[in-house]
Amino acid sequence: MRKIILVFLSFLILTSVSTYASQANAPKPSITDEHASIQRRRIVLVRSAKLASNASYKERAVVVYPVVSGLSAPVLGRVRKVFDFKNIFDYSLKEYREDTWLDEFSYKVNYNGHYLLDVTFSQSGSAAYPDDQTKHFLINLRDGSVVKPSDVFEAHKITQVVAVVDRQLQREIKDRKEEEKDPADKEAVDDTYKDLKFQLKDLDDFSVGPKGITFLYDAGFPHVIRALEPAGRYFFSYSALKSFIKRDGPLGQFVQ
Repeated sequence: MRKIILVFLSFLILTSVSTYASQANAPKPSITDEHASIQRRRIVLVRSAKLASNASYKERAVVVYPVVSGLSAPVLGRVRKVFDFKNIFDYSLKEYREDTWLDEFSYKVNYNGHYLLDVTFSQSGSAAYPDDQTKHFLINLRDGSVVKPSDVFEAHKITQVVAVVDRQLQREIKDRKEEEKDPADKEAVDDTYKDLKFQLKDLDDFSVGPKGITFLYDAGFPHVIRALEPAGRYFFSYSALKSFIKRDGPLGQFVQ
């Protein structure tokens, strides 16, 4: 009987060692940084009764933000730094809680693949009147850096890209002017649009997807005439911009 027990124990030990060795030598999932893993986290900020005394609906604000993982350590550290609250709308969570303006903070993943992460953050709130704001980031997941126009477009052709986008803006403005039939209002509308132009400084903000690039333009109209503001989204396929895109840049992979 004792011999049988010893044989059984020896079998269990050998089986355990074999299983452990198999698990230890099993291939681990590789981190390529081709895309990020993103989990949605929701936080409810509860404000003090004193802060919310004039408006009960200001007692709380909802914050939804992305928790990023699945990237190599250096890249992940840079991405998380870019997505730090203070770097988005210049407010920390503590400051949001201690101020009554914010109602809701959220985000949208526009694209996550081909070593590119494209995210738009948004916030809405109210003081004298309701307002909302957005902040967009395009990140190169090869190194965690924010993608700049100089990374994407040939240096000697950047002014041509600006001109191409401005033509779309001017076409939109022309269409909006023609929609206004009242002569009394037409002069005011013409005056509102007269200085609008897509410029080099506006090229910094563009979003990418599997089919092309969307250039984002904020005319910065005050709240009272916000309805007249151009849409500010101008899409071009990669093939349409092929002659301007760097082949060795982060978007070169789409025009090879």
